[in-house]
Amino acid sequence: MTVDRTALRRELRNRRRELPAGERIAAAERLAAQLLALPFAPSSGHVAGYWAMDGEIALHVWQLRLPRECVYCLPVLNDDGRLRFAPWRPGDALVSNRHGIPEPDIAETSMLEPEQMDLVVAPLVGFDGRGHRLGMGGGWYDRSFAFRHQRPAPPWLVGAAFDVQRVETLDRADWDVALDAVCTQSSTLDCRSSE
Repeated sequence: MTVDRTALRRELRNRRRELPAGERIAAAERLAAQLLALPFAPSSGHVAGYWAMDGEIALHVWQLRLPRECVYCLPVLNDDGRLRFAPWRPGDALVSNRHGIPEPDIAETSMLEPEQMDLVVAPLVGFDGRGHRLGMGGGWYDRSFAFRHQRPAPPWLVGAAFDVQRVETLDRADWDVALDAVCTQSSTLDCRSSE
């Protein structure tokens, strides 16, 4: 099935933007519970989230409930087309990247490579019941975690979305890096045995 990905992205982004504020707040709370209950959720190490923009489901509740030994990180766009990850706590300095997304303001030498992460939670525009995902189309996560085509987790890769972002089916491209799970406010889809 061939889908007009541009039109689908527009529709799904509108769906998440249209959710009322109270519903978003409650969803963030329930999403945190889903993420913390993952069978592979680390009790220590480096975990990454994202700065919620454009109606994305927020991760602040999850961040605040992580085990004390986990170091929360945010993605940073690198000139080589791959993500790096920088430790961040509320109150730490941020700068806007070229897309207007806040990133930690730290030296490049303090950033972590994708291979150094234990768990990465990525925002989704859409997903299907097999765990196929639709992102913004920039390919940042696929390039950054391409090594997962040849080796198993960690890092564990988890998509986060609202229930309204689920679609019937999505095509999967050869370069798409498979997710280990998709979490929404109401469920967790284990993708490790999909395909």
